[in-house]
Amino acid sequence: MTDDTSAKDLQLGWEEWIGLPDLGVPALRAKVDTGARTSALHAFDIETFGSVKNPKVRFTVHPIPNRDDLVIPCSAAIVDRREVASSNGEKELRYVIESTLEVAGQSWPIEITLTNRSGMTSRMLLGRQALKDNISINATERFQQPELNYDVYHTSKMRAAQPNRALRIAVLSRENNYSTRRLVEEGEARGHTVEVINTTRCYMTINAMAPEVHYDGKRLPRFDAVIPRIGASITPYGTAIIRQFETIGTYCVNPSSGITASRDKLYAHQLMARAKIGMPNTAFAASPMDTGNLIGLVGTAPLIVKLLESTQGKGVVLAETKKAAESVIDAFRGLKANFLVQDFVKEAAGVDIRCLVVGGKVVASMKRTGAEGDFRSNLHRGGSAKSVRINKVERDTAVKAAKVFGLNLAGVDLLRSDAGPKVLEVNSSPGLEGIETSTGKNIAGLLYDQIESKVRPAPIRRRRTKE
Repeated sequence: MTDDTSAKDLQLGWEEWIGLPDLGVPALRAKVDTGARTSALHAFDIETFGSVKNPKVRFTVHPIPNRDDLVIPCSAAIVDRREVASSNGEKELRYVIESTLEVAGQSWPIEITLTNRSGMTSRMLLGRQALKDNISINATERFQQPELNYDVYHTSKMRAAQPNRALRIAVLSRENNYSTRRLVEEGEARGHTVEVINTTRCYMTINAMAPEVHYDGKRLPRFDAVIPRIGASITPYGTAIIRQFETIGTYCVNPSSGITASRDKLYAHQLMARAKIGMPNTAFAASPMDTGNLIGLVGTAPLIVKLLESTQGKGVVLAETKKAAESVIDAFRGLKANFLVQDFVKEAAGVDIRCLVVGGKVVASMKRTGAEGDFRSNLHRGGSAKSVRINKVERDTAVKAAKVFGLNLAGVDLLRSDAGPKVLEVNSSPGLEGIETSTGKNIAGLLYDQIESKVRPAPIRRRRTKE
């Protein structure tokens, strides 16, 4: 590329091939019109986002005429909003962005207005403001500079060439806690717009043609990604909201099916057993007549009795004798509660390992030790944590467990037993504070790396609608 100080003279015809690399548009045919002051790009789905101090606009481009199935998602900072008069005298208020124009190996920044040019044959118009002093125009000829072609949109290199664009991301959370704040902080530091949405204040329009999610009386805008932070108490409604975003086509870091399955401890253990993932011996029964047999299936005391709806160590009881186990089971049944009975892994000695899996990789791990006199190692119950190195078997087990539920973000809790790692639980909304503090790693940043890899702008081929 060359800049203004070393640019060679250029002669342009009335139509030329250009590129807009900042927008991820490498090849475009543009009409050169010195009668027009401002350049204009044919854009669809124009939508503003971002803060008042730093407004941005997102839009899509169909670079190939008569190929509306090929879509390039774009975003840019808004530099102005300007009234522009078209050739027929009609005035339109347009958003103005700045982007790099590339012609014949030379490049320079220009201002571009965004408008729907569906009635025009050219996808872009180059006005006189975009033309430098070293450019001359031959108004009777076309393509005075080397011609490009649209084949570039069908190459494997297209995705790698795409610029990082600002994303609009929703964090579904009812709490202003460390994890929520970190997700907002990290996203905004990367130039994204991150909005915290209270899950219970969302409501839905369910129909075949235009499914929508509404919030506080308004339809929510189009998000690039949703990060679910769904509390256990609202799992059914929270996963319904996520399913609605999935129906719309929004990328959700964790799918509704994975969250639902991981929250149902009985179903979760059945899924892990099917996948041959190591876990403590587990038994479940509904009839009080089966208490003795239930205990026998797991082994001898001490035993763990765990409510299916337990979270953060609540509803988890250590029964040190068979008689104590029978008493706890009878008490839970008296409350009509659903519970599991599990073998107590003595050699773990009240210590478990939390493996944080992001995008199919263990990115951090910490050892959690229970408070003195407490067999539970949950940090919410006064436990402590420190960074720990895990071996390959533990790493593979954590990755496999997250994969069983289809989770791109998961906290996999496992015990170190004499028979190898045993998974206790797979958490679909793991907290970030403990593991970022103990390991010193930027977990929120690693999550955004994964999100950006999934929703980076690349050519989107939509199915053509049959006539």
